[in-house]
Amino acid sequence: MTNTSKRAGGRRARIAQRAAPPKVNPAPAGQIGGQYRPLSETDLQSIYATALKLLAELGMGEVPTRLWEDLLNAGASDLGNGRIGLPRALVEDCIAKAAQTFTLHGRDPDRSIEVGGDKVYFGTGGAAVNTLDLHSGLYRPSTLADLHNFTRLQDTLDNVAWFTRCCIATDVAAPFDLDVNTAYALLKNTSKPVATAFTLAEHVDPIVEMLDIAAGGEGAFSKRPFIKTHISPVISPMRFGEDAVDVVYKCIEHNIPMSCITAAQAGATAPATLAGFLAQSLAETLASLVMVNVISAGFPMIFSNWPLVIDLRSGAFAGGGGETTVLNAASAQLSNWLGLPSGIAASMTDAKAIDAQYGVEKGMTSLAAALAGGNLIYESSGMTAALLGASFEAFILDDDMHAMTYRALRGIEVSEENLGFSAICDAILGDGHFLGSSQTHAAMERDYHYPKLADREQPRTWEENGALDAWTRANARAKAVLAEHHPNYLSAAQDREIRAKFKTLV
Repeated sequence: MTNTSKRAGGRRARIAQRAAPPKVNPAPAGQIGGQYRPLSETDLQSIYATALKLLAELGMGEVPTRLWEDLLNAGASDLGNGRIGLPRALVEDCIAKAAQTFTLHGRDPDRSIEVGGDKVYFGTGGAAVNTLDLHSGLYRPSTLADLHNFTRLQDTLDNVAWFTRCCIATDVAAPFDLDVNTAYALLKNTSKPVATAFTLAEHVDPIVEMLDIAAGGEGAFSKRPFIKTHISPVISPMRFGEDAVDVVYKCIEHNIPMSCITAAQAGATAPATLAGFLAQSLAETLASLVMVNVISAGFPMIFSNWPLVIDLRSGAFAGGGGETTVLNAASAQLSNWLGLPSGIAASMTDAKAIDAQYGVEKGMTSLAAALAGGNLIYESSGMTAALLGASFEAFILDDDMHAMTYRALRGIEVSEENLGFSAICDAILGDGHFLGSSQTHAAMERDYHYPKLADREQPRTWEENGALDAWTRANARAKAVLAEHHPNYLSAAQDREIRAKFKTLV
């Protein structure tokens, strides 16, 4: 009986060991991409040459006066029709000066990430005006409470590397109050790198005052900025947006890193042909790069060339599909070819429910974007309904999806140890299997990802546990996290000071 008990206890220990998650994440964020290249070298050269020709000969319209003067002083040309030309020499000088890698700081230094090169990070984005309600399973207008809840939910997700506000608080009407309370939600609920947007340039100074409070004193934030901004200073087709350009100048003044986002739509604001679309969209994003580097050479900017697609039958935005898949992969390839930190958009499913369409569109677009080497893959967590919706369940499911993608990017390490000739011989001539070998135990910890939510049970066990689908399991998990995880990354003193100076609504 004693021996039986020992054997049973040993077996239980082994089962527990196998069930426990790996001590070290086998494939953390920042894996290397670039394996998928939808464009040949000739394709890249042709698209780039057309983009340069567009900038030099067609040029940019609606250029604000201040920017017009700065561009002319840097070598741009007045085309005589209210448009300003950006010659090839100016564009390529700015590419050469541009930041190739830089740090996106988290309030927690251990959560900072290095952007650029071949590293791939999944994060968030979007401005969803609807939230998929955790209780009704139907969409309703997004609120400030939703933004706080999304922020603290993703704070627990290992495979979401940074957080950009994913929804708009439709219950906050005043633009300044919206910008203030969005920034406050980020400060309070996560220590990851974060991003926000400024509606107007005059909102930047006071919000930087708030960020200084969180950073430890006047001027502290600019020395180590832990928030970047999303700006769209170029509006398709081929013109600047004055308010956004003003925000660019103000953010550079405060050393706030930025994603300059071009979001052309194929067949609407850019050509329906994929090659023509890529040429125009590249030209527009290069115009943002020239602007930033003329103002401040080498300023940290994510080259965010986001190809978007519409359904040409209806005119509706389409976040999923094969065209979105290949265009964003090609955009990442182009940006990396130029040596610029790339930002693209993927996982923008058109599905409203957590269903098969959701899984196919998210899985295909996000994997292709990662394999192409997109440095920052925006919109990839939590977004549904072609960016009109955000979902708590989607955040949970997408975190598992990102882990699988990171593991795929890690690839297969081939070495004498991993080939394991001796281990193969020992197993075949010994027990006849590999289950208990030291090589297997080492590989379990080192090489294998174990999903947190996906169901791998036998059919009978699944039935006995309630025959739950992925949406139901994700719903329960999201509710549990929101019930348990209540971070406050502001000290009591910092929170009091912010609340005394700003109208915080939660």
